[in-house]
Amino acid sequence: MARQKKIKRRELLPDLVYDNVDVAKFINYIMRKGKKTIARKIVYGAFNIVKEKTKKEPLEIFEQALKNTSPVLEVKPRRVGGATYQIPVEVRGNRKLALAMRWIIQAAKSKKGKPMKEKLAEEIMSAASNTGWAVKKKEDTHKMAEANRAFAHFSW
Repeated sequence: MARQKKIKRRELLPDLVYDNVDVAKFINYIMRKGKKTIARKIVYGAFNIVKEKTKKEPLEIFEQALKNTSPVLEVKPRRVGGATYQIPVEVRGNRKLALAMRWIIQAAKSKKGKPMKEKLAEEIMSAASNTGWAVKKKEDTHKMAEANRAFAHFSW
């Protein structure tokens, strides 16, 4: 029996320009200190740069980038006896998307010397073409899970 009520997840409204919930979520991830208009300018600016450089619909490229950076497996630490094992577990839907977005933003932030919208556009385009830091992060996560496959039987 559950001790607490199940938390109801709040439904997010789609964003204003592309009418897409994922873009709205991405804007919220970019946002700092509640400054949503600045976050919107960064994301839409990045999408415009993507549109100029690729001559394709930025939403398609964004969704491709998310698909390419979404992990299938990750490792979670679990204490068994006195030892802590890294146990590979499957990543659920919401977390998959959250990790992909977080990694793309982290990759863009780590670059230097350009405005954020340019760095973000570059990272989205490179992720869509299966290159870049965020895709490498996903592959590293998968390698970790693969290397620790022997401990999969400890999963709960």
